[in-house]
Amino acid sequence: MSHDQAGSACPSRRAVRRGRQGHSTRQAVALVAALCLALAPLVWADRTQLRPGWNLFSPQQDIQVGQQVSRDAERQVPMLNDSRVDNYLNNLGRRLAAHAPGERYPYQYKCVNDRAINAFALPGGFVYINRGVIEAADDEAQLAGVMAHETSHVALRHGTNQASKAYAAQVPLAILGGALGSNSIGAVLAQAGAGFFANSVLLKYSRTAESQADVMGTQILYDTGYDPRAMAQFFEKIQAESKGKNPPEFFSNHPSPDHRIDRVDQEIEKLGGPPRNYKTDSPEFRDIKRYVLSLPPPPKGARQAPQSGSGRRPARPSERFQNYENETLRMSYPDNWRSYGQGNAVSFLPDGGAVDDGHGSAALAYGMIVNVYEPHNVRDGEPTLEDATDQLIDELRHSNPAMRIVRRHESMRLDGYRALSTYLSNDSPVGGRETDWVVSVLRPEGLVYFVSVVPDRDSGDYERSFQAMLDSVRFRQ
Repeated sequence: MSHDQAGSACPSRRAVRRGRQGHSTRQAVALVAALCLALAPLVWADRTQLRPGWNLFSPQQDIQVGQQVSRDAERQVPMLNDSRVDNYLNNLGRRLAAHAPGERYPYQYKCVNDRAINAFALPGGFVYINRGVIEAADDEAQLAGVMAHETSHVALRHGTNQASKAYAAQVPLAILGGALGSNSIGAVLAQAGAGFFANSVLLKYSRTAESQADVMGTQILYDTGYDPRAMAQFFEKIQAESKGKNPPEFFSNHPSPDHRIDRVDQEIEKLGGPPRNYKTDSPEFRDIKRYVLSLPPPPKGARQAPQSGSGRRPARPSERFQNYENETLRMSYPDNWRSYGQGNAVSFLPDGGAVDDGHGSAALAYGMIVNVYEPHNVRDGEPTLEDATDQLIDELRHSNPAMRIVRRHESMRLDGYRALSTYLSNDSPVGGRETDWVVSVLRPEGLVYFVSVVPDRDSGDYERSFQAMLDSVRFRQ
């Protein structure tokens, strides 16, 4: 055998070492993978284990109770009844609920037209979020924290657990079964004080139940990919903002367990800290928050707001104007109107410009909304002014089924910028039809849009005022 043949038949020492190193590397990778697989259930096991307490009701009866009580709730609280907001809450809430343990309830989330920072949940998955929570949250993770907390009350069956204990305290144990018959649910709810009212046992949780909802809510946030610290951050925020004032309604209706924020932080440590690539915010949240802030203020009571179709008209717009400015623009509006909102979202309306729509919600009948909309990218990349305006109009029509396009994409100038004018027609909350004039400008912060609203019968009294308001607009550079 020649020297060359010997070299090809026998590997060198360096090659042998490389082979051994490669084998060792593969072994190390396999060991790390095995350790990760072994540690995954340990990390899961380290989280606090929570289970529903004793209950006379079956999970299916939780749903029946929730359906029954939610009908009363929606007659008593001022519902926002805005499909755009409710759709957003449902999309977010169902992502959270997918990670709630236990029964797969048909969760649904709705917005209450109340600026108090509060939320409540009824058995079976009926969850209500005040608009004040959306307005107060700094980001989507904080809103998700409140929603995860309420979802946890449902998953842990706290409402019917409370009702069961209240009923058991009044009835001899000898006649209590493991579950109730369907025809006895109403009687048990009545005897246990479980309707929808201020002191209902369905909403009167103990500090232990609140702590459990905090812990499970933290777990749900983590499993959904949000920063779980957001729950504690929101509690700290509303505590700080209410110093020296009455406590926020959330804390009044949800008795605060001892060391609430510390307990959330402890659970995050058990989970190994925030998840990788955790989420805190989204364009959808920023868009819906601006939209909610731009809505008319909630009605202060049926006696103070004219009823739908009552025919009452506010005073004509004054010819004297006052100034308004925010981080996006400066403009003027009639001095017998008021401005509502904050940030980029504002509404200008006269007294009586927002009316009760007959369902306890405020609907804008006279006035102007100014807001910023974040358009989505289109197939070719960044949206044009026409693309962004079409997206906005589609959203407005989705929230207003009776809305129709009258004239669209008419070019105009606003403070020197190219703008589009679109005329829409919609049912007016005071009866008849209304004209909605939309003017849109594409700016670095998004699509800035102005919606002027007036019933057709009164349009002549408002056209000059709306035009003067638009002429006064000056964008910040």
